[in-house]
Amino acid sequence: MTALVHRNPDVLANDGRLVPAKALQGDVSKPQFGWDNELAGRVAEAHDLLIHCAATVRFDLDEADYQLVNVEGTSNALALAEADGMDFLHVSTAYVCGQRDGAIREDEPLPDSGFANGYEASKAAGERKVRASGLRWAVARPSIVVGEYATGAIRQFDTTYAAFKLIAEGRVRHMPARAGATLDFVPIDHVAAGIVALAERMDTAAGGTFHLVSGQPLPVEHFTGAIGEFPHFHEPQLVQPEDFDPATLPALERRLFNRIAGLYASYFQRDPHFDDSAFREVTGLACPDTGEAYIRRLIEHCIAVGFLPAA
Repeated sequence: MTALVHRNPDVLANDGRLVPAKALQGDVSKPQFGWDNELAGRVAEAHDLLIHCAATVRFDLDEADYQLVNVEGTSNALALAEADGMDFLHVSTAYVCGQRDGAIREDEPLPDSGFANGYEASKAAGERKVRASGLRWAVARPSIVVGEYATGAIRQFDTTYAAFKLIAEGRVRHMPARAGATLDFVPIDHVAAGIVALAERMDTAAGGTFHLVSGQPLPVEHFTGAIGEFPHFHEPQLVQPEDFDPATLPALERRLFNRIAGLYASYFQRDPHFDDSAFREVTGLACPDTGEAYIRRLIEHCIAVGFLPAA
């Protein structure tokens, strides 16, 4: 097993332990990951499966940045796999469905428009490249990945956690949220186990698309209510989008909403129900209960490690 690393030379597990894998430094935005022909050829020849999970997951980048990493990076990974006929397991996102509500099946075609941000659009573009390749491929689509199921632990607080922190600490006190909106939070260990299971079953998974999701949509008000159960945290006021005007917010809150929290506002206004029947059939795995007790574990871990303040 070989792991591609970029700037950080170490491959770490969610608990911070070093993963016993050979690491090669490279850059997915460059052809052959920046390697010379000799090294690229040796890597391609020595492996029969490429798991492509490298991506930028920020929501505030220019289109050129998404194109370079999430789209052209996928092309570069495909080219390496094609050099010696590797299988290709592509990690995308369940939110390539765009701003849709209701049932989202795994076998539905990719939409051409309707995405909430450049991240979603670029992940859809990357998927199209995978599907058009001549390789034997499968696509894994996680939803909103958060902490480990049993403990809430997560090694790196980024993406959704940035908005979560601003809300819990009361620095962003208002969020536009549509009635009936839900969030699909999936534990990181379920996602990791699902990717491994698909990799081990490529003969069966080939040509398939698989949702690595909770499948248990959590109403937005239950999420914000779980935050409010902690007496030193602030439960935000949820405002119907048509009644929400960031310009009326206090100056500091307006800046934080526009710079960070607002980037995630669209997820408070959707109600997708991700079906994972194909994933469960191929892997035999099902996500455990991710209700409000799980959300509390996530919050308690954030407090325990100092990401959120203690009472």
